[in-house]
Amino acid sequence: MVEIETFRQMVLSLPEITEQPHADKRSFKVAKKIVATLNAKENRACLKLSELDQDLFSAFDKTVIYPVPNKWGKQGWTLVNLGKVEPETLRDALNAAYCEVAPKKLAALIRSDSDIDL
Repeated sequence: MVEIETFRQMVLSLPEITEQPHADKRSFKVAKKIVATLNAKENRACLKLSELDQDLFSAFDKTVIYPVPNKWGKQGWTLVNLGKVEPETLRDALNAAYCEVAPKKLAALIRSDSDIDL
């Protein structure tokens, strides 16, 4: 289980992430592109994953990580149940989402730094 504030800290620890309002949610962006959104009321996050990463993370347990059930899900948008996800799994999924969205130069920082403290 990951608390809302822990999720925020994990995302904000990624290079050049900014937090902004997004309708009734919070968005976390890098280079003006959304990496993740947070729906605190429903205790879940939505991450922008590649199709491959979405398949990999969703394969473990579809009650924890699963595609958004509409056309957005087919574009890689993936829901994460913060009440059920393990912190290590969330950290890996956030890194994957960041690398999917961030400019190559910033994504390389995550790919090359296995010791990043999220």
